[in-house]
Amino acid sequence: MPHTETPGTEAAPHPRLRWWTELPLIVLVYACYSAGRLLVRGDVSDAVDHGLAILDIEKALHLNAEHPLNRLFTREPWIGVPADFWYASLHYVVTPAILIWLFRSRAVRYRAARTWLMTSTFIGLIGFTLLPTCPPRLLDAGHGFVDTMAQYSSYGWWGGEASAPRGLGGMTNQYAAMPSLHVGWALWCGVMLWRHGGTRTAKAAGVVYPLVTTIVVMGTANHYFLDAVAGAAVMAAGLLLTPFVLRAAARVRTRLPARFAPAAAGSANAAVPAPASARDGAGSVNVSGGCQTSAGERFPRQREQRFGAGAEPDPAPSDAGDETPAPAR
Repeated sequence: MPHTETPGTEAAPHPRLRWWTELPLIVLVYACYSAGRLLVRGDVSDAVDHGLAILDIEKALHLNAEHPLNRLFTREPWIGVPADFWYASLHYVVTPAILIWLFRSRAVRYRAARTWLMTSTFIGLIGFTLLPTCPPRLLDAGHGFVDTMAQYSSYGWWGGEASAPRGLGGMTNQYAAMPSLHVGWALWCGVMLWRHGGTRTAKAAGVVYPLVTTIVVMGTANHYFLDAVAGAAVMAAGLLLTPFVLRAAARVRTRLPARFAPAAAGSANAAVPAPASARDGAGSVNVSGGCQTSAGERFPRQREQRFGAGAEPDPAPSDAGDETPAPAR
């Protein structure tokens, strides 16, 4: 039995994804994120107080895994150096690579995945604004942390101030530690690999990548464990908000063309001149408004206007009345 749809109930099709529209959108979101981190610089003393408070909470809950990991990374360069490369580069490589992979092979799910990532990123920016936090590596040395990025800076492009290229550390906000979007983005990548990878290797990478990233951010003294937890919570909040954001975007796409269409149609109709048959000799518009009669239709007293009195011709098929028979030929 053929499938039929009730008119007016068809779902509005999504506009086709184009890379030249997606790429500027992603670049714009990341630029806003980076600019927000740079411009929102809380008071240093407040950031230090927040960092120490987080450390005290972790000690009270026996969650202080940062110290043993940081001592291991500091003592063993074969672990510390790759960890610094992991921290400084992979979130710039893996996250865009998975976005491109989804765009090319999983376009049906790409829109929701991209919206989830962007929504969570903006939530993280709110966290940086409300809770500037000093990372462990910037605390006083008496707290027992070593900045491995500074210790191993000769091995990479980063300097002692941050994971940014050497000399550009002043252009980053080093107190944007809560939440850890390194962990948040890695978790997003892991979910995408697990759900859409299709192979055991991809699913294994989906588990390993966020776990190793969590260990790296703590071992390099860039984040506390609770920063990582907050990063996962931000991604969960973004996932819950994604359907609402998608519906809002769909309404905007639907209403904008409808809002401007009547104005465009009105201007188009105003530009079309009236037909010549609708105007009389003086150039004024005829009251008929350009209406035409159907074939064979006559106006009242049409015959009296065409022929004078007593000068009616013999009836012909084209002029005879409805009940007058046509003459035989």
